[in-house]
Amino acid sequence: MDNKQYNALFSFIWNIANDVLVHAFEKGDYKKIILPFMVLRRIDVLLEPTKAAVLQKKEFCDSHNLVDYTPFLTQVTGYPFYNTSAFTMKTLKNEIDPQRLKMNIIEYFNGFSQDVQDIIDKFKLRQQVDNLTEAGRLGSLLEKFTDENINLSVKPVMQEVTKEDGTKEMVERLPGLDNHTMGTIFEELLRKFNEENNVTEAGEHFTPRDYVRLLGQLAVEPIKDKITDNTYTIYDGACGTGGILTIAQEEIERIATEEGKRVRTSIFGQELQPDTYATCKADLMISGNINKFSYRLGTVDHQYIAFGSTISQDGHAGEKFDFCISNPPFGTPWKEDLKNWGIGDKKEITDPRFFDGANSFIPDIGDCQMLFLANNISRMKDTPLGTRIVEVHNGSSLFTGNAGGGESNLRRYIIENDLLEAIVAMPEKDFYNTGIGTYIWIITNRKEERRKGFVQLIDATAICTPLRKNLGEKNCETSEADRQRIVKLLMDFKETPESKIFKNEEFGYWQVPVLRPKRDKEGNIVLKKGKPVMACNKKECEQIPLLYPGGIAAFYEQEVKPYDAEAEFGEPIIGYELSFTKYFYKPVQLRTLDAIMEDIRSIERDTDGLLDEIMK
Repeated sequence: MDNKQYNALFSFIWNIANDVLVHAFEKGDYKKIILPFMVLRRIDVLLEPTKAAVLQKKEFCDSHNLVDYTPFLTQVTGYPFYNTSAFTMKTLKNEIDPQRLKMNIIEYFNGFSQDVQDIIDKFKLRQQVDNLTEAGRLGSLLEKFTDENINLSVKPVMQEVTKEDGTKEMVERLPGLDNHTMGTIFEELLRKFNEENNVTEAGEHFTPRDYVRLLGQLAVEPIKDKITDNTYTIYDGACGTGGILTIAQEEIERIATEEGKRVRTSIFGQELQPDTYATCKADLMISGNINKFSYRLGTVDHQYIAFGSTISQDGHAGEKFDFCISNPPFGTPWKEDLKNWGIGDKKEITDPRFFDGANSFIPDIGDCQMLFLANNISRMKDTPLGTRIVEVHNGSSLFTGNAGGGESNLRRYIIENDLLEAIVAMPEKDFYNTGIGTYIWIITNRKEERRKGFVQLIDATAICTPLRKNLGEKNCETSEADRQRIVKLLMDFKETPESKIFKNEEFGYWQVPVLRPKRDKEGNIVLKKGKPVMACNKKECEQIPLLYPGGIAAFYEQEVKPYDAEAEFGEPIIGYELSFTKYFYKPVQLRTLDAIMEDIRSIERDTDGLLDEIMK
């Protein structure tokens, strides 16, 4: 689908709200109607060609008392879903009586297989039908979504044309809408609806296709020679509409094929938002990336795509995966997770994913992204290939939190256990609804020998291709050539202007409290057993690099004692943080004095005689 076709489809769907819902619904409710019906039509259009055959097969099953008719009907539709009602969205629109139309569409909903029922429930579609019927807009909405000028199917719409020589051929009239483009439209509609209603959904950023392909390549390219004929699992604990899962799956299978390997992939995910979850589930069913949604682990049934909070309602408890690829929300509070756990304070959390023995990885309540990283760390497999984690973060994950805090403890765990392979700084304005820069963390428990004990930082902030036209905030993309360049920087593992390599300890430090003699009201030093009582000001501490020659004692003797003999050091705490600015800062080149003087002389020449003219 090219940009012109995409824009035409987007505009058509956007205008449905203005044509049908205006004056009948609040603007804030538009997305609750348009997005679900868009997804429903996407399912419906695929079932149209086999409707008669499904009804015939259902009648056969009933006449033979076959209670479990799902395998028979899915074989007819060719998809892991079906509808046993007499209706499609096209035939529904023919009913002009509002109440009868409402009855028919509820019957139509009830005719879907169980997984589609789940989608309908998550979208609260039955409630929307009541609202649309009361407003008298249900028939008009169906008319719009079944218009012959739009195609929400994954399959293209073909038409027969006559060539100049009189022969006939089938040509594409409307392109198919693949999973990721559907996700793009969903996200852009959601963003635009929110903008119209002055709503912002902080931290939730749809990951562009070009960026996702890079994530897949960073996960697989470095270990492609170790891929064998096998089944590999891919997990995304913040899967949104499923784009990362499906594109990563494509990349892994493509790279394996190029290496002459025959692999299968299984995808697992979890999503919190009901409408996004429903869209993800629908598109995975439609695209065939998942043929069934439930599986059994031991004696417990699980969902491949779980619904709920990954943090407090883990849908894949105890499971390990080969690849964990995610773009979790940035700067999003997670207070609701405390309620899900039935506790009132984060200190009461006991989930083992968020601890390393006595050390807690639990971050500030205002930002959950490090919890997603800790969750992925807990998924690592002890196999020859191990697990590769590729996760997107904003800049705060690099340095937020004091030594001994959850964020710093997690960084410490990752680095001291030699799990951090690299971090890639990406360009700003690479996402649709945020202009912030992002960082890709690459983590593995099977580092190459040459990488052991080292971390690679890659500055890819200038490696991008400008877009001819902005898409929301997005003004650039990571083209195939850009992706190859970034992957090469990673795999070369060399010092370049864009690639720096450091010992693990480079990012560690001791946070040491500074103690001073306690004084009484008169200003005298308080003594105890003849010795000064030392007191700590919580705000006063020294941050000493782990690589400082001679350690804490040498730092005190050289940097503190000569200038402040009364001060002493308290008990140190180890912390870790990373700073791209420190290593990749490029100072602005100042102009030379000669250039400045030449400008001054030029101005003098241009104004020569001007004062005399003014005074005349």
